Amino acid sequence: MSYCVNPSCAQPKNPNNVAVCQSCGSQLRLNKRYQPLGILGKGGFGATFGAADLSLPGNPICVVKQLRPASDDPQVYKMAKQLFEREAETLGKVGNHPQVPRLLDYFEQNKEFYLVQEYVKGYNLHQEVKKQGPFSEGGVKQFLTELLPILEYIHSQKVIHRDIKPANLIRSQNDRKLVLIDFGAVKNQVNSMVANNAQTAFTAFAVGTAGFAPPEQMAMRPVYASDIYAVGVTCVYLLTAKTPKSIGCDPETGEIAWEPYVDISNSFAKVLKKMLEVSVKHRYKSAEEVLDAMSMAPYEQGMQDSMTTMISGFKTADGSSNPNSSVTTGLMSTSPSTRTRKNHLSSFSTGINQSISTDVKGGETRAESVYNIAQQTTGHRRGYGKTTSFSNNTKTKKGKKKWQEKNLLEAYGKGRRDFAHLELNELNLAKACLPGINWYDSKLSRVNLQGAELSRADLGRADLSYAVMKNANLNEAYLGYANLSGADLRGANLCGANLTYANLQGANLCGVDLSSARITEAQLSLAKTNWRTVMPSGKRGFW
Repeated sequence: MSYCVNPSCAQPKNPNNVAVCQSCGSQLRLNKRYQPLGILGKGGFGATFGAADLSLPGNPICVVKQLRPASDDPQVYKMAKQLFEREAETLGKVGNHPQVPRLLDYFEQNKEFYLVQEYVKGYNLHQEVKKQGPFSEGGVKQFLTELLPILEYIHSQKVIHRDIKPANLIRSQNDRKLVLIDFGAVKNQVNSMVANNAQTAFTAFAVGTAGFAPPEQMAMRPVYASDIYAVGVTCVYLLTAKTPKSIGCDPETGEIAWEPYVDISNSFAKVLKKMLEVSVKHRYKSAEEVLDAMSMAPYEQGMQDSMTTMISGFKTADGSSNPNSSVTTGLMSTSPSTRTRKNHLSSFSTGINQSISTDVKGGETRAESVYNIAQQTTGHRRGYGKTTSFSNNTKTKKGKKKWQEKNLLEAYGKGRRDFAHLELNELNLAKACLPGINWYDSKLSRVNLQGAELSRADLGRADLSYAVMKNANLNEAYLGYANLSGADLRGANLCGANLTYANLQGANLCGVDLSSARITEAQLSLAKTNWRTVMPSGKRGFW
């Protein structure tokens, strides 16, 4: 079938063997080589078509994007041409990235402009959520660890995308990787668009998508942080399956009122909240800052919790609690006032955060530094005076719930998903169905998860040492920084899983499907693999 690209055509479908539309008389082949097969989408300024490239063997499928001026006004035509050339230039610049479609061709025909791009087969994230439901916290974290490096690359090319949203993020069917599409609203920081009277005719086209675009972008003053805001709104959609319009906003601040609709950890909520700051001044400025914050957030939370325990944990020499007792270290003031001690503590915590931000480079190192400092400040540092002893375990050990298999499965069945920071060692959860469960930073040593359904589970920083996970489904699970030493993962599905910095020392990965997983050769060299192991490249037995 051939498809007519004339928007006024009443019957655009045509037989395969005709060169001219039987309904309106328009030429069917574009640039004498592209045969449109059907429409993929349309808007006020054009449409997107799937097409066959008849000049190449096998007639491969490509995407043809049409930009059509909305008026016969010469100034509008000039603006359309400028937008067209800008998008072509940008795609030529950023299209070298494997997760951005390549520009194959561009041309003008009958005062209409056409871009030809690589076709990415797969579903976009809007379709994925409609089909499979909202993402878990772990699934959204995985999404961010995949998208943010793409965004970091685009910004390094001095380009602002300006239209990041679920419909513009396609999960490639070939390798399960995200692909960022539709650069029609990009802002090139080097060759900024020239303002003229016709610019208002293209404002709706160039500004992005309402609800996903921040205030400064709607005012035609986008910055790199504008893309960060759009990514944050996308995260809210993935977590809730609700658009910004259906969620609504706070009438006083203008912020999206998303928090009542999600069930996520405090540390991740803090990161998301900063991504969605209405004020650019208080928002993350770069993709790298978001990635760093995601890495540090759990440790900062742990440090604050530990310090709160520390305040209530000071004891006198006879073992009784005395909140007014002096501390013979330089950590806190000798003032008897609880408020004063808390103020000193706040300053101390702020100083730690500032010194870490200033002196330590690299996400893993930063996170470990926060953890180490927290450990030092919770009773593991020597040198306390004889008149004061310190315990940081008094409250945490008393009254802690002992989880059994039955309790956990019942809680999950009633809708609970957050089981982070728990001790669950040696539980027998074989063949349990727990998709999207949050076991972040939990103790799961020697747990039996054979044949369990754990797709999109959040197992970041979890201790899974010597866990039995044979034939478990960990599709798109988040396992960043997890300890999988000695774990038995034979035959497990880790397709699309995130194993960034996970410890795989002695792990058995024979027959594991790691296609599209985030994992390095160095990590795999520590594990046991065989010819049946599917590597991230999709090939068996070798990288």
